[in-house]
Amino acid sequence: MYRHLERRLAQQIREFLRRTYDCDLARIVIDQPPRVELGEYALPLAFELAKKLRKPPRKIAEEIVAGIGSIEGFEKLELAGAGYINARVKRDYLALALASDEKPKAAIPDGKILVEHSSINPNKAAHIGHLRNAILGDTFVRLLRFAGREVDVQNYIDNTGVQVADVIVGFLRLEKKSRAEIERLTQQPRFDYYCWDLYAQVSQWYEKDKQNRDARHQVLQALEEGGNETAAIADLIAVAVLRRHLETMDRLDIEYDFLPRESEILHLHFWDAAFTKLKDGGVLSFESTGKNKGCWVMRRAGTGKDSTAENAENTEVAEEDQKVIVRSNGTVGYVGKDIAYHLWKFGLLGRDFEYRKFYRYPNEHECWISTTDGEAGHPHFGDVAEIYNVIDARQSEAQSTVVEALRGLGYNQQADHYTHFSYEMVALTPRCAAELGYQLSDEDKARSYIEVSGRKGFGVKADDLIDTLIASAKKEVDSRHPQLSEAERATIATQIAIGALRYFMLKFTKSSVIAFDFKEALSFEGETGPYAQYAVVRAGNIFRKGGLDPDVFSRDLASYVSSDDLAKHLGADEIWELWLAASKTSYIIDQSIATTEPAYLAKHVFQLAQLFNAFYHRHPILNEADEARKKFLLATTAVVRRELTRALAVMGITVPAAM
Repeated sequence: MYRHLERRLAQQIREFLRRTYDCDLARIVIDQPPRVELGEYALPLAFELAKKLRKPPRKIAEEIVAGIGSIEGFEKLELAGAGYINARVKRDYLALALASDEKPKAAIPDGKILVEHSSINPNKAAHIGHLRNAILGDTFVRLLRFAGREVDVQNYIDNTGVQVADVIVGFLRLEKKSRAEIERLTQQPRFDYYCWDLYAQVSQWYEKDKQNRDARHQVLQALEEGGNETAAIADLIAVAVLRRHLETMDRLDIEYDFLPRESEILHLHFWDAAFTKLKDGGVLSFESTGKNKGCWVMRRAGTGKDSTAENAENTEVAEEDQKVIVRSNGTVGYVGKDIAYHLWKFGLLGRDFEYRKFYRYPNEHECWISTTDGEAGHPHFGDVAEIYNVIDARQSEAQSTVVEALRGLGYNQQADHYTHFSYEMVALTPRCAAELGYQLSDEDKARSYIEVSGRKGFGVKADDLIDTLIASAKKEVDSRHPQLSEAERATIATQIAIGALRYFMLKFTKSSVIAFDFKEALSFEGETGPYAQYAVVRAGNIFRKGGLDPDVFSRDLASYVSSDDLAKHLGADEIWELWLAASKTSYIIDQSIATTEPAYLAKHVFQLAQLFNAFYHRHPILNEADEARKKFLLATTAVVRRELTRALAVMGITVPAAM
């Protein structure tokens, strides 16, 4: 409702400006006052209009306040400072809508959204950095679905790339294993851990003699050709590791709809179709001289003239501005395959994958995978209106190159709806690294964070991290709730651990480097998942101590408070601030989507939990003698509990029965 009132206010202001000044602002900026006693909305538009109308901002603000008239849901507009306008809502109006859980209809854009996230190379166990990607992506999917959008979730599998090739080199050249021996190894419970160690060993082998890297190139060529023993071994390894990745992510309640594989992009001739389009559109040029002789190249993003069809005659590009798409040996680089994939995503390629079922989640949701020999009855994937790719900041150039290729082909609308959801890396605090058993030098101990490296074998496997968090939470739950069964305590510990991990990954802005720390993540105090979960548990306990079912009370919430009751009890700014914060869930979710920044929702959850805990300590709810006020305080508790639970669910965090 807070968002709905903001839109209503903007519309009334826009109509007044048209009517009074024959002026139309494309966007009405609405801020929030620094303190709740100043109102609920602040409008600085008089400053923007001053030059256009040739009047002082304060004079314009006075005319708007005097002439706007009544607005449903608002008490009044007030002049502030040198030209600000503060808007005060009718507190009982907003609160009653919140208590009734009203959801005003909002226009939902047409078209399906595709969110691609995780995209872990299927060559070894998932690590802590992959968790940030997956948690950001999954949360963004939840944000979009909360807003009513249809979303497909895809996890791109690079099963023909360098990383997979290196593990194959390890099995065939270092360990000299046969296909049958490798197949037996894939049946081990944590085959991905075996590959983790082998991958690091191969990296060390390459360092001993640069000629050893020739083995990688031979494997890569075999993978691109397909239909050979090396490709079959690669499929065995990649599929086994991929299943482990899905099992790991399922522990965090992260699911996918479709797993497109790079092998099918090659073998179903996606790249051939894209290559023809790119050549015919003048996006690619063939180099016959220089360091890129024999390569097909396109201009690097951001280096001047683009390679659009109308500029096709300007095909000469300086070598330093060239991006190699097809190497001189005929193999296609990562970006080339990515261009083909994104043409398919937007329904522009004229080809489709074959599909088969690959993984069924405990809730019966089916995850499909690309194949060359599919089965019927699959959902329709691709042909979407918008794309969000959750990929770390180091891939910015590659992402920009794909966008430039789309523009070069004339697909400007699609390029405008292609978003690189960029984020920074995850590192470890020295304390965390030491707790995980790594030997640190004095120099390491003095650092603010320590970078991880899969090639060096230094890092935190995702499952190890989850296991450690659950074990730590279990010790605390065991000491606090010995009366509960082992199964109950294990469930609670898991919910706390997963909540701690997800919240920790979401509370930092995407552009921040995260230094992960067990103690900080699991703390019941401060800006953590357990702190927010505890606020919800505390709210539920209030009802149970009063002999009430919190869920039943929440369903009938509007019957416990009237407009008169709310008007009477919401005069105190301290309690009103809590109701106002609780009303902003949808508003914050819209903001998080618009900025692709889930950290806004994490901050909202923390602030709401803080306000509730302050309210809890100030007001002895169950001991309140005035029955009407007691119902109001319980209603306040119920509203906050509902909105906190709802917001946490969007973050993928469940609330345990006890803390």
